[in-house]
Amino acid sequence: MSFDRNALESLRIERAAESEETGSSNVFKWLIGAVLLLAVIAGAYALLRDNAVAVETTSAVAATSGSISAAVLNASGYVVARRQATVSSKVTGKVAEVLIEEGMTVKQGQLLARLDDTTTRPVQALALRQLEAARKNLEEVDVRLAEAQRTLRRNEKLRADKLISEAQLDTAQSEAAALAARLEALKSEAAVAEATVRVRNQDIEDLLVRAPFDGVVVSKDAQPGEMISPMSAGGGFTRTGIATIVDMDSREIEVDVNEAFINRVSSAQHTEAVLDAYPDWTIPSHVINIVPTADRQKATVRVRIGFDALDPRILPDMGVKVSFLDDAAKDDKLVAARPSVRLPAAAVFKEGDTSYVWRVNGKHAERVAVSTGGERNGQIEVLSGINGGDTVIVKPVAGLAEGIGVKTTS
Repeated sequence: MSFDRNALESLRIERAAESEETGSSNVFKWLIGAVLLLAVIAGAYALLRDNAVAVETTSAVAATSGSISAAVLNASGYVVARRQATVSSKVTGKVAEVLIEEGMTVKQGQLLARLDDTTTRPVQALALRQLEAARKNLEEVDVRLAEAQRTLRRNEKLRADKLISEAQLDTAQSEAAALAARLEALKSEAAVAEATVRVRNQDIEDLLVRAPFDGVVVSKDAQPGEMISPMSAGGGFTRTGIATIVDMDSREIEVDVNEAFINRVSSAQHTEAVLDAYPDWTIPSHVINIVPTADRQKATVRVRIGFDALDPRILPDMGVKVSFLDDAAKDDKLVAARPSVRLPAAAVFKEGDTSYVWRVNGKHAERVAVSTGGERNGQIEVLSGINGGDTVIVKPVAGLAEGIGVKTTS
């Protein structure tokens, strides 16, 4: 049998090509390994991250105004303005112009609105003309009276010399007396005309609506073209006011105290107010007086409370909670202010006689022992252990322990 050498040569394997294929295979394996390693690391990170406990946190608020003394009584009420008015016109008329908007500050006597004066102006002009005519008549009679008096004096001299008759003298006297009486009547008419002008001027002034005191416009109740009246008339088509003005310097608090606890309230007693709109803002205040009557239906007594200092954020009709403080304890214990922080009462936990909080340090929770002071309105005073600005956990959650990873939700 003969062999075909060319066929045998075609079956030979080239070693260089085999080496190239082997190298490509190794690189591919390394790439697969690197991808798998990254996937394992990512999974481990996700697993560790998911093991972190989700907690609700808050920040400790520094308070240097003194400790929280115990309140002897808590009550709810509203901010009110002792001085406010719905301003109306003195007369019924159509609104021609309104010069104010809500929120505008006005001064006493400032013009707020004008009513239509197309009817009143001509009447005023007529009164002025009548006054002018009365004064002219008065001037005429005054001149004629002066002439009659001169004539009378001459006639008296002539009669003394018997140059004229007694009748002529009597006529001169009568003329002077008549003109004098006429002058007095015209003076009265002129006075009436002056009074009429004053009335017509007042009618014009009554068409101008002015601010009765310094304040802020809180409600604009009429527009140009509407009818306005100081009395309710015309059904729903007639307004009874132009605007409502509030004297912001007269803001105070009114609360209803149960009559069973009114003995805990005294005049000038220190209080602290917290507006519903600003629950973290404590406003120093004091009792103005106790209204000397009780509401038999609600069994309450009204108490007026004044702010120690007014603030633009305090608005009429805001809801407010008031804590009546024990002034005796305040004088004994709170003479010197001490630095402290305030936290929601839910953030402070107790274990026996020990109080502690959970502070967030980086991404982990740590338990910190604290000493506490008074508690009021859901806030507790922390005297030591944490500082203002520290982040603490508000509510306990399952799995919370020292050093555990946490993630905050607030």
